[in-house]
Amino acid sequence: MKTRAVRLYGKKDLRLEEFELPAIKDDEILAKVVSDSLCMSSYKASSQGAEHKRIPDNVAENPIIIGHEFAGELLEVGSKWAHKFKAGDKFSIQPALYYENGPVGILSAPGYSYSYIGGDATYVVIPNEVMERDCLLAYHGEGYYPASLAEPLSCVIGAMHANYHTTPGSYRHNMEIIDGGKMAILAGVGPMGLAAINFVLRREEVKPSLLVVTDIDQTRLDRAASIYTVEFAASRGIDLKYINTGKMENPVEELKAISGGAGFDDVFVFAPVKPVVEQGDAILGFDGCLNFFAGPDNPNFSAMLNFYNVHYAYTHIVGTSGGNNDDMVEALDIMSKGLDPAGLVTHIGGLNAVAEATNNLPHIPGGKKLIYTHIEMPLTPISDFASLGETDGLFKKLAEICDRHNGLWSVEAEAYLLSNHPSIRTP
Repeated sequence: MKTRAVRLYGKKDLRLEEFELPAIKDDEILAKVVSDSLCMSSYKASSQGAEHKRIPDNVAENPIIIGHEFAGELLEVGSKWAHKFKAGDKFSIQPALYYENGPVGILSAPGYSYSYIGGDATYVVIPNEVMERDCLLAYHGEGYYPASLAEPLSCVIGAMHANYHTTPGSYRHNMEIIDGGKMAILAGVGPMGLAAINFVLRREEVKPSLLVVTDIDQTRLDRAASIYTVEFAASRGIDLKYINTGKMENPVEELKAISGGAGFDDVFVFAPVKPVVEQGDAILGFDGCLNFFAGPDNPNFSAMLNFYNVHYAYTHIVGTSGGNNDDMVEALDIMSKGLDPAGLVTHIGGLNAVAEATNNLPHIPGGKKLIYTHIEMPLTPISDFASLGETDGLFKKLAEICDRHNGLWSVEAEAYLLSNHPSIRTP
């Protein structure tokens, strides 16, 4: 079967190409990709090329398919996996395989390391190691985009689980955020910050009593507050506050005052910015845990930490960059119980938009850029649908659907797009 895919050949060298997929082996699966959400990690992979730890050294001769937050439908299942999967199953994938014999060893991952599997493609061959590592996950919910966004959601789920706290006199760490504690999410209204807010407000167990979300962009703060409201948080037993630290004379002292003066138990830093990291360290309370979530581009990125507090106040730091299989399962499960990740999505596009968007991702405002791989469509903000609809019936209808869903993307909008876009591709 032929596929169209965006392949990486080197630094910022992404090409949309059509080529033949090999026939699947008995231990492989042929799949149709429907949606992929673009990730800053793909921007980093494109920017670094073969220097990236997940990209093979010979990528110039053997290009890889980019994209790792994808979902779709299984088309043909090799005999080895016929007992577990069948044609027609919808799927999501956990890209972190931790498979020692992959193209680049333990760090091999779909979307970084493989020639025939990645999210920005129409059709892919899922290799045996994905199933061996239980990283092919069935998705039973409606639509496809929630399954694409299960991967970023799993990353914030993993971050919550990775935080830890200590017991005086014991060397045993207690994993998880503090239940009923005080939490701050700094630079927290970007796509991943929104995912974290959504998860914290929706999870049934282990949640803070106070959640402070900061940023310096009032427009983004207002959008977050309109989607994940203070009123809904209160109904879940959480005192949610959105704070513009850019308007504070002394953010550290004022944030600590909001915490009651003692500081925060769990602080998550969602931007690789030195002052933000240092601010997060400064607002930690006794036994506070700082999670540095946002991965920097600069391998020499550093920030000052208060080691007096490390010694006497038991403050500590962790870093997380992804979820594991259990986190993906948890993400899919909580979505089946009502969590809708649509608030992360601000742009919709087709496969033809991927290369340029990926290479310029830090400079495109808004949240997640959601790609439908079987259509041709420029990357388009949802907020532009209404104006485009003045001359285009498709966008007029999409604008009407989004208006019914608080201005957000939805399963209804997805279904309409995939049924009515003039460029939709079929095998």
